Amino acid sequence: MEIIKVEGLSKSFGKLQVLENVSFNVNQGEVIAILGPSGSGKSTLLRCVTHLELVDKGSISLTGMNMVKDGVYAHAEELRKICLKVGLVFQNFNLFPHFSVMRNITEAQVHVLGRKKEDAAERARILLEKTGLSDKAQSYPCELSGGQQQRVSIARALALDPEVLFFDEPTSALDPELTGDILKVIRDLASEMMTMVIVTHEIPFAREVADRVLFMDGGSFIEEGPAAELIDAPRLERTKAFLARLKRG
Repeated sequence: MEIIKVEGLSKSFGKLQVLENVSFNVNQGEVIAILGPSGSGKSTLLRCVTHLELVDKGSISLTGMNMVKDGVYAHAEELRKICLKVGLVFQNFNLFPHFSVMRNITEAQVHVLGRKKEDAAERARILLEKTGLSDKAQSYPCELSGGQQQRVSIARALALDPEVLFFDEPTSALDPELTGDILKVIRDLASEMMTMVIVTHEIPFAREVADRVLFMDGGSFIEEGPAAELIDAPRLERTKAFLARLKRG
């Protein structure tokens, strides 16, 4: 079942064309890794698909519902329903610093989904256990390591029960020694058939966990294929050069 369909997406900031005629699809339970150099449009694409940026042209549908069709957006109530189907985990955590871990995870459940506080707290406890943070429920973000904060961000996104989870370079703000726990959580989600789109520079991880890899350059996808096939034997010289540079580290 196709859960995401993007067709002919374009986005500019002033005279800067960031996305140009981008099209791709994601099936339910599929994990997609998006690779590409800085400035190629990866983060902007995620922000457009999660409705944090407005597109100039193109269409986006999620679970069969049109967020935007030929550049025209759905009405407000329809957009709200669609946006609840997606979650986004940012590079830099974006936790509320004055809220405890528990409140960071329960706040949107109560005010966006309308859950009772006790039900939201129970959902939060389950997710904190899942992400290895059961003992941090009453801690504040400033008391956590970067890796712990990112795991709280993942738990917060999952708390709204999204059908698709987007990750924007989830380990880029972390020291290499802190990335392992984040990647383990994502691996576990993949094993549970969570539909995910992951912008990452972690090539071995992308090869292991992704079903397909899309390579972006200059605001467009220029090569795609099964993860191991594209990473081990890319067809285009541009893709080869990018992967070789990353592998040299």
